[in-house]
This record gives sequence, C-alpha cells and structure tokens, in this order.
Amino acid sequence: MNPVEEVALPSKAAFDEQVRQAYRPVVIRGMARDWPLVRLGRTDPAEALRYCASFDSGAAADIMLAPPTEGGRFFYRNDMTGFNFERRKGTLGQLAGELARLDGQDDAPGMYAGAADLHDHLPGFASDHPLPLAEEQDGSQARIWMGNATQVATHFDLSDNFAVVAVGARQFRLFPPDVTKHLYIGPLDVTPAGQPVSMVNPLEPDLKRYPDYEKAEAQALYAELEPGDAIYVPTLWWHHVAATSPINILVNYWHNNSERGGPFLALIHALMSVRDLPAGQREGWRAWFDHFIFGEGAGSAADHLPAHINRITGPPSEERSETMRRFIVQVLSAR
Repeated sequence: MNPVEEVALPSKAAFDEQVRQAYRPVVIRGMARDWPLVRLGRTDPAEALRYCASFDSGAAADIMLAPPTEGGRFFYRNDMTGFNFERRKGTLGQLAGELARLDGQDDAPGMYAGAADLHDHLPGFASDHPLPLAEEQDGSQARIWMGNATQVATHFDLSDNFAVVAVGARQFRLFPPDVTKHLYIGPLDVTPAGQPVSMVNPLEPDLKRYPDYEKAEAQALYAELEPGDAIYVPTLWWHHVAATSPINILVNYWHNNSERGGPFLALIHALMSVRDLPAGQREGWRAWFDHFIFGEGAGSAADHLPAHINRITGPPSEERSETMRRFIVQVLSAR
C-alpha cells in the first residue's frame, strides 16, 4: 500500500484550490497538537476521558457493544441475519467511565459511541478545541467518536470529512471510488452504521470468497495517525478505520453543500427505475445521463434555451434547487 500524501496546514483558499480539487485524501500532521484534549491524551488517556466527561450534557447517545470474541470488529453476523453487536443508550460521561474501567482488561468487549454531535453531548468542548480549516467549510458538523480498540468496516461518507485523532492511535486504509466493484459491497439498505460497507475484512481478507479484492488493495492508501494528526477524506472515498489503543477519541467534521441533494438517493431511485429495463431502453437512458449529467458538456447541454425557461437544466441556483424539489415531490406524490 502507498502512504497517504502528507501536506502542511493549508489556508482555506489553498485547500479549496489544491487539495479539494485533487480529490485525494491528505494527512496534516499536528493540525490539532495544541488542543487541551490532545495534550492530556498524550500523557494520561484516562484523564482525557474524565476531561471529556466534564462537558457531558446528560444527553443519551447510541453506544455500540460487541463481545470480546469479535476482536473489536463491528459488522454483520456470519449468517447475515443481523449484526454482531448491540446498541444501548447511555451518556458519553457514562461511556468514558466504562472505558476507564475496562482499560487494561484483556477480554474487554468492543465498545464505542460514534458520530455524537459535540454541541448536543459535550457543549463547550468545541470552543476549547477550534479547527478553523474544518469549521470554515460549508455545512460543517463537529462530532466525536469515543471507544476502545475497535474497527469500523470499510465504508464511504456522503460528505467530505476532516478527522482528527485526539487520543490513542488510528490506522486508515483508503480506496478510491473507482474500485467499488472490487470491494464486494453489502446491502445498501441494511447497514451497521448508516452507509453501505464492504463485505471484506481488509485486516484478514478471504481471497477465496472475494478474489477481486486484491485489485482494490493494489490501489489502497494507508495512514497511521497519532494524537493531534488529521486526515481529509473526500466524499465517496472508501475507508476502513482501526482504533488501536485501549482508549481512543476522534473528532470529525463532515461538510458538504446540502443544496445539491442526495446523489445516493438518486442511485437508489435509478436501481428501481432504470437498471432492470430492457437493454435497449437502458442504453437510451445512458445517452440521456451522459448528455445531462456525466458528459463533458453536461453543464451547457441546454444553453440553446432562453434563460427564463432553462430552469432545471440551467446553472446551479437556489431557485433551480427549489424548482427541482417541487417537481420531484409532485411526481412521487402522484404515484
């Protein structure tokens, strides 16, 4: 595997013009080295847990629990009749106390809370832990992940993502979107934590069952992050994340332009309405999609129309987005 490119902390303008346009992950070492939580975590992870608990609002979060036999992997059962973990409700303060109690225990269950909204669960934390480059992005949402040695199955995010390791260490294995067909994707609608996942365990790949995974692995990127390090993961890049310390805390920031709607929903609708058409009709629709969506000239495909009538196929605008939403709702409501 090749390493993820490492860059110096860029300005927002440089990030938008260079990093985002390149559409590849980057690592920024020491981006959050001055955070109070990072400083605590380097010397005393248990004290870092107590520090987080001091912000606890008392709001309940989803806490995932997997038996020790699963080795910290949160996934499906072997027979695909459910998941190999259970969800319980608890506060992040309660979770912090349990993680401190389990620290050093050989047969500890896998345990984590993921994507807990910082403002809801740890009010006041964000103001003491600024990350301007991430917070300046459109629609930025700060969330916290807290757990022990666990791994999250290979998945993608619908938003761009900044992830900052605050306590412990994490290993990232990333795959570009064009290897999706080699990752053996699981169900699109029944998922461990929201997004579809790869059925392959990259730490122990079963190449007899998933032989084409080797083609994905050949294009994989790898990074190991220490406290204070950050990684930028573009939307749709697949990533497997393993937290390798007994106590791990990560803060991430998802951000994207919500006005663009949901491409994943468009995919689901295309599965229902396009994929199973006769071959000739599918090719016909391929021509439409190429002309209006994927072709090089898609943005100007309707420039021959007067501007006042070129609404849906015209340039992006708030008015166009609202027109599209009304049109979609009207058509679906008539079914």
